[in-house]
Formats: sequence, structure tokens, C-alpha cells
Amino acid sequence: MPKLIISDTACLILFDKIGKLDILKELFKTIYITTKIAEEFKKKTPDWISIKDPTILSNVDTYSKIVDDGEASAIALSKETENSMMILDDLKARQLADALELKYTGSIGILILAKRKGLIEDVDFLILKIQETNFRLTNPIIEKLREE
Repeated sequence: MPKLIISDTACLILFDKIGKLDILKELFKTIYITTKIAEEFKKKTPDWISIKDPTILSNVDTYSKIVDDGEASAIALSKETENSMMILDDLKARQLADALELKYTGSIGILILAKRKGLIEDVDFLILKIQETNFRLTNPIIEKLREE
């Protein structure tokens, strides 16, 4: 298990919208976000979400030319933190993480992990809740969720 789990804004917003933000706490105890991600979330974060900012600001500046500021800050923090894993949903952010050889999963990966650990009962209900948001789910992703 990675020692530091870093979430991007998209995961927090999605889990908040579907009423499942607590899954992150149940799976990981503590989630880390950057100040920029906290600003983008625009809500008070629970006490189990800690703020940790990257110290190498030149990395943030470099990554911000490729992805949005929140993702850039998360990737910079992960780059300078041994044994970390990010929760990223944006394709460009994932491509950058791949290029930097950083570990990540997505919001759907978190839901699959939660299902495996028995934290989610009704996957179809969750799929419907997600489809009510602006988060895009493709049929292959829906099928993968249902398989679990």
C-alpha cells in the first residue's frame, strides 16, 4: 500500500456528488490534496483530508503547461514523494503521470477497490448516481464495474 494517497479535484467532486466521499476515508484513512486542489474543490474538506503542497515549485510550473493547476500540483507532489499514488481521471494528467512513471488510479478504480473490500453493495445504484453527474462513464467501464 502506498504511504501517501494524493487525490485530484475530480475524484473529490464526484464522490461528494454521489454521497460517497467517506469511501476514501474507509479505504485509506488519510487522503492528501494540495492547496490548489482544496481551492478547486470549493467546499470545506473533512478532517481526514490533509493539505500537503509540493516543495519543488518549478515542477508545478512545468506540469501546468500540460495539465490544469490542480493536477499539476498533485503530480508534482507525487513526483517528490516516494511510494505515493494519485487518484487521477483526466487523460492528459494520466499521460503525464505515465511519462513520469508515477502510480495512479482513477475514481472508478477506487469504486472497484471499495466493492472488493465490501464497502459498496449496489453497483447499479452507484452507476445511476454517477450518470446523473457530468462524469462520463463509457459502456466498457460500466461493464467492468458490474463485473466486480
